[in-house]
Amino acid sequence: MQQSDKGESAELVGKGLDIGIVRARFNDALTAKLVDVCMAELSRLGVRVKDVRHVTVPGALEIPLALKALAETGDFDALIAVGCVIRGETYHFELVANESGTGVMRVSLDNSMPIANAILTVENEGQAWARVEEKGRDAARVAVEMANLMEDLS
Repeated sequence: MQQSDKGESAELVGKGLDIGIVRARFNDALTAKLVDVCMAELSRLGVRVKDVRHVTVPGALEIPLALKALAETGDFDALIAVGCVIRGETYHFELVANESGTGVMRVSLDNSMPIANAILTVENEGQAWARVEEKGRDAARVAVEMANLMEDLS
């Protein structure tokens, strides 16, 4: 693949890829929209809807365990983590943001599985809505690009 002047891959081909998506229901409207945008981009890149498995979990802290279960099946070329953590008045935001991100990376490395991390960590709901479109598209693109790269490297 060639690189564009923005550093993005010029051609992303998702045809034949199997993708898993794990979505947290917490902040449901936001995470549902993230998945909708992500699915539209995956489709645009050639990934068939029937080749995408979508599961939901209660919140961001549960995402890594579901990712691990999907990764261990060996059925997927890449996974996508979708969630939204909005800062509150307590330390809980830092805990959820840090631990969910660490868990996603651990699953990726432990399983040699590309995982696009689309868990938004924001100060408020307005920031989350402002990022939904771009982050959803980016997650799809990262998943496809990394799945193709891992195939090329093996």
